[in-house]
Amino acid sequence: MNPVEIEEAVSQLASEPFDPAEFPFQFLTAFGNKKTTIDRLRKDGKGGTNQSDLAGGVLQRSNIHIATCGIGDVGRTLTALRESPKTATNKAKFILATDGEEFQAEDLISGETVACQFTELRDNFVFFFPLAGINSFEGRPESAFDIKATKRLNKLYLTLLQDNPEWATAERRTDMNHFMARLIFCFFAEDTDIFPVTSRFTQTVERMSAGGEDNTAEVILELFRAMNIKHAERETSGIARWANGFPYVNGNLFSGTTDVPRFSKIARSYLIHIGNLDWTKINPDIFGSMIQAVADDEERGALGMHYTSVPNILNVLNPLFLDDLRSKLEEAGSNSRKLLNLRSRMAKVRVFDPACGSGNFLVIAYKEMRAIEAEINKRRGEADRKTEIPLTNFRGIELRDFPAEIARLALIIAEYQSDVLYRGQKEALAVFLPLDSENWITCGNALRLDWLSICPPTGTGAKVRGDDLFKIPIDQSEIDFVNAGGETFICGNPPYLGDKLQSKEQKSDIERLFSHKTNRWKSFDYICGFFEKAGQFIRTEPSAKAAFVSTNSINQGVQAAQFWPLILNDLDIIFAHTSFKWSNLAAHNAGVICVIVGIGIAGGKSLSIIDGEQARTVDRISPYLTAGDPVYVIEARSPITDRPRMLLGNVPKDGGALLYSEEEEQAADENVRRYLRPLYGSQEFIKGFRRYCLWLDAHQFEEAAAIPALANRFDLVRKMRLESKKGPTRQWALKPYSFVEVRSPQYRDVMVVPRVSSESREFLPIGFLPRGSVVLDSAFGLYDPPLWVLSVIGSRLHLAWIAVVCGKLKTDFRYSNTMGWNTFPLPKLTEQNKADLTRCAENILLAREAHFPAPIAELYDPEAMPHDLRRAHEENDEALERIYIGRRFRNDTERLEKLFELYNEMMNKVNA
Repeated sequence: MNPVEIEEAVSQLASEPFDPAEFPFQFLTAFGNKKTTIDRLRKDGKGGTNQSDLAGGVLQRSNIHIATCGIGDVGRTLTALRESPKTATNKAKFILATDGEEFQAEDLISGETVACQFTELRDNFVFFFPLAGINSFEGRPESAFDIKATKRLNKLYLTLLQDNPEWATAERRTDMNHFMARLIFCFFAEDTDIFPVTSRFTQTVERMSAGGEDNTAEVILELFRAMNIKHAERETSGIARWANGFPYVNGNLFSGTTDVPRFSKIARSYLIHIGNLDWTKINPDIFGSMIQAVADDEERGALGMHYTSVPNILNVLNPLFLDDLRSKLEEAGSNSRKLLNLRSRMAKVRVFDPACGSGNFLVIAYKEMRAIEAEINKRRGEADRKTEIPLTNFRGIELRDFPAEIARLALIIAEYQSDVLYRGQKEALAVFLPLDSENWITCGNALRLDWLSICPPTGTGAKVRGDDLFKIPIDQSEIDFVNAGGETFICGNPPYLGDKLQSKEQKSDIERLFSHKTNRWKSFDYICGFFEKAGQFIRTEPSAKAAFVSTNSINQGVQAAQFWPLILNDLDIIFAHTSFKWSNLAAHNAGVICVIVGIGIAGGKSLSIIDGEQARTVDRISPYLTAGDPVYVIEARSPITDRPRMLLGNVPKDGGALLYSEEEEQAADENVRRYLRPLYGSQEFIKGFRRYCLWLDAHQFEEAAAIPALANRFDLVRKMRLESKKGPTRQWALKPYSFVEVRSPQYRDVMVVPRVSSESREFLPIGFLPRGSVVLDSAFGLYDPPLWVLSVIGSRLHLAWIAVVCGKLKTDFRYSNTMGWNTFPLPKLTEQNKADLTRCAENILLAREAHFPAPIAELYDPEAMPHDLRRAHEENDEALERIYIGRRFRNDTERLEKLFELYNEMMNKVNA
């Protein structure tokens, strides 16, 4: 769920009669828990997941411990939750107690607390965002106001489109977007004294349109007209007296189209409600995204995507350059000369976002730099000094025109609020209006434009002055700004887009950038183009650095070994945030796992890897975002050390005619059943349902074809293959009784490894199949393997390896025999090692057997995994990891670094 949906659900919960028994489940539902998860929490005994040891308590592992209580007993109940052994052992992040009148909760990680009346829960829902996977950031709590305002703006926007269908057309959509931008500016301006107290926008609209809705549009139009005319010209322009008190805004925000959509009574009501919000609470960091979320179809369908962007953006900007600026401020202390040098340096810093959207990265960078500058001025006794950081040093490229237009407006607002904060309201107002009509955001395709001409190393000032705020410069040669000798920091969150999702134009962009370097470019994610363009920039301007948010696919699987050598041949990864869930994206992208990768020329400086809240200094960073020299894992057709071969399952290409469901198998007569064998792919093995397949040799075909039921199936296979466009498939029509790719040896013991399995599992779901089973091509098989192999593949160590080296399908683990098994760095095992691992594998299988007939999916559900099975796996991990380093690894980072070190050593021996 996104923040707007959570706000609605929590508000409804807070307004309903309190039900002590149901409240924990209602609360968890409000934060996006699925019905199946809630049902398991309700269930007692086997299959139930409620781990609470308190009467009436509900404990969701790795999430929250909730308890309701009698009136007046909330404090004692919260203490009981905090002291509960189950709270600690199940790694609960929050505790919550309520009696329906009072409400108390604590974040056990940060130590922050909430204590309020039950009905005030609707104002404190942001505190619990981590329950929905939405991360907060220390010192920057998310604003409930932002969410409420966006929700109301969205309702107004949709109502206006419903009342004015012609405004929803492509021809009028830009006008509608501009209208909403003007409204939001007015809401903000009236609450921040940009408009004088005698001329409040909302009050004026409400007063002048009272008694009917027909003239609301006319009132707004007159106000917009006044703000576009200088006071000296208003008398001859016929501006109404009640509108004359509004200031001349200029900046051409109110020029251009003067039309206003019709307002129904409902739309007018929404307008008044929005205006009556306290817009001084708006978080300017997401001002631009708020407008975009309301005005853009795609963004509006993903309301809430920007609400957690601030922490993620700071995770890019801090290590890229802000941390360095702050450290120089600390070093300067009160030394006037050093402070002056730092201020001069900052005045020349360029921040460039080549996929800037509505300007979030640029706005936040500007505000953070203003805060540092303000501290410099304070220490130098110049607190009232006008800023020397020009907005025109915060540059962007955006493909779509409206977000590009809004980015500039958002920066103007950020400048005003920074002036208010650091120089005072009077000084800020004195220089704010009229707005300047300079523009410095470029609209175009970033992968086709010359970044150096957009961010040149020297310059004197912005040259573009448009007739309209919403005129974006296209010709980069028109744009220049003050930055002689300054540094450039490139940042952003460009489009990711895997190779299968790219449009023809986007695929062409990638071809233009990479086809002369590699023939593997067709498999590159779209964001690779942004790293390549940034690399080109840095090679020309060595002081520049770049960092982008990306899906972690560029640091995993085959792509990592194909793409990063093109970048790291003369550049370095200078810092990295390892994988984290980008939960603030739209619901349809909620599963995206991201990384942040910074590139530049290290020059012998120490580098940083950030994993969650932990940062560590290293000498080199590999393309897999581990400490160490660049190493590239390449596909291996056979294992790099001695171990059994793993084969892809069998491929039918039969149109389904050779396959039988369990019901079809049971209905078949004995003559048919003698040719059937159990069939297992990933889903059959994991979920425990049965399928079968016809499996016979050429010498059995004539006999089988005499059975009418089988003859009909063979005919269907033959027909399907003959209709194929592929020649080899058509040739297989001559053998309609056989799979087209047969890899299963006859009647051997087989261990199955699914090709795709859920990311939520802590261990790979592998195991042995009934003798004589056939492995489908959605899985791999090892035939007659020693039992210790199950210990290795089922370990945490192997899971960490394949998660990075094989990559993922969406967020699920994607296994590969050539990348995952054949390359896995397995030391030479002694007979004692093999005996120890065999015993561990036996214990895992025995623990599973104790819970028969529970399927693998249930046994390896992280919320319901049996304790004896988990213990067997932990003992297995300890036995295997002791072989590697004599103890357990501390975490996956340490596991991966050791594995890459061993892989490098093994490949050096192979290539020697």
